[in-house]
Amino acid sequence: MMILVFQILAISTLKPVSAWFPPYRYMQENVALGGKATQSTILTTGGWAPYSRAGNAIDGNRDPDANHGSCSLTSKVANPWWRVDLLETYVIASVTITNIGDCCLGNINGAQIHIGDSLVNNGTNNPQCSAVSTMAAGETKTFQCELPLSGRYVTVYLPKTDYLEICEVEVNAWLPIPE
Repeated sequence: MMILVFQILAISTLKPVSAWFPPYRYMQENVALGGKATQSTILTTGGWAPYSRAGNAIDGNRDPDANHGSCSLTSKVANPWWRVDLLETYVIASVTITNIGDCCLGNINGAQIHIGDSLVNNGTNNPQCSAVSTMAAGETKTFQCELPLSGRYVTVYLPKTDYLEICEVEVNAWLPIPE
């Protein structure tokens, strides 16, 4: 009986996101722009190395054409990942991803977005914010976290053997509006 009462009490005290972050006092901002990105591998075959750097995916450019140098591409490996270090911990509401548009369609499908402060297993042990079910070529899609997650690291992890191509990652954090 006591356990049931405790569970009901615990559930009833949860507050909606708007109670944590009233819209008139907080705003969302892309905090990935000032971060440092890394990834499991860099695609180097066929002269792709300059176009494959992890930092290309946080340059503020949603251009989905990898030939323009604004995308991140890994080699075809087991469980490829891409990660941004935000350099400090933020409360994150959502992550926006722009899919590659000119090749390798569908490779991001099945990817997981993890957010937290741990680098264990390249950040994939952190809580999962969302998952990418399907994305069209060149599509930009925002993935909402069920609840805001706190973290310094945002990892996009693909749990299969494949390439991981990302043209932009925007990490939308709640920041207080200066008074």
